[in-house]
Amino acid sequence: METLSLLQAYWWLIIAVLGGILVFLLFVQGGQSMLYCKANESERQLMVNSLGRKWEFTFTTLVTFGGAFFASFPLFYSTSFGGAYWLWMLILLSFVVQAVSYEFRRKRGNLYGTRFYDGLLMFNGLFGCVLLGVAVGTFFFGGAFTIAKTNILDGAAPVISQWAPSHGLEAIACWKNLLLGVAVFFLARTMASLYFINNIGDSENLTARMRRKALVNGLLFAVLFVAFVVMLMLNTGLRYVDGTFVSEPYLYFHNLTSMWVLAVIFLFGVVAVLYGILRSAFDSRWRAGIWYAGFGTFAVVVVLFLIAGYADTAYLPSTLDPASSLTIANSSSSLFTLKAMSWVSILVPFVLAYICYVWRKMNATQLTEKELKEENHSY
Repeated sequence: METLSLLQAYWWLIIAVLGGILVFLLFVQGGQSMLYCKANESERQLMVNSLGRKWEFTFTTLVTFGGAFFASFPLFYSTSFGGAYWLWMLILLSFVVQAVSYEFRRKRGNLYGTRFYDGLLMFNGLFGCVLLGVAVGTFFFGGAFTIAKTNILDGAAPVISQWAPSHGLEAIACWKNLLLGVAVFFLARTMASLYFINNIGDSENLTARMRRKALVNGLLFAVLFVAFVVMLMLNTGLRYVDGTFVSEPYLYFHNLTSMWVLAVIFLFGVVAVLYGILRSAFDSRWRAGIWYAGFGTFAVVVVLFLIAGYADTAYLPSTLDPASSLTIANSSSSLFTLKAMSWVSILVPFVLAYICYVWRKMNATQLTEKELKEENHSY
């Protein structure tokens, strides 16, 4: 049993790491939301091509995140993905239109024109970020579902989990989830500004505007994120104690302070994000803000996932039936499955090393208009 608990904690850590990488990579969506922010046609083309070289990283990480959840915590997958399907279908739709847009935006015979596909990219940039934030918000504020494993014996409807008739729309209507979603949106725009500063080389006007946007969007994100963290620390959560779920005031604050290493990492991540934003905004020669803010974002998101799932915390509380809430213990795969997947996970560092190598090759030089004209492929 101890081995099973260890593997459950290990796979929740992997989920947290994938979540941190995904939120960092949302700078692609943030950049797409700024395509018509006082940018002329040449600047817009630079922005689209700069993002076009990275959009597949975000899409692939999102798919991997869902796949990891399916393999390691299948009850969550069937409950959330299968029950709150309006929320997840809207997320999927926004990412599908993104893939279509990059494929057809500049393709010969395009009947709709680049403006149409730019609109779809902006749709993904707005709704993709907000809705993903809403989905993560359910990890803390719950969902309207019930679980009865005996239903598997019902020949007419062998469905273990059942969601409210709104099927995820109630999560979008929850202001707490929306607060996190809007905070993620402004974080993505901030990260996009820092990315453009780092990646686009020969447009000083664009770079100067991006420094201002990094400051404005960064301040908006900071205000929203502080409000979210304060609300989260004051929130009452569910902890599994002696065979039952118990409401505990200030649960996430207790988790953060009891696991002091996570508190240190959280504070370090916040400082790194603020440093990356502020120095980029006020130092006209500094271009490395994306890496400081990116690493800080990764660290903060990983900590938020860990305090949501560790210490017998319900990472998906049920607002209809607390006894149906999900923990990493009651929703995980079998010991055999987790062991088998753990051997496969040894390959993860090699995959990450390959991604870093490809990223480095892509960013060996900053993107310029001259390079775009010389390239055979343009988004």
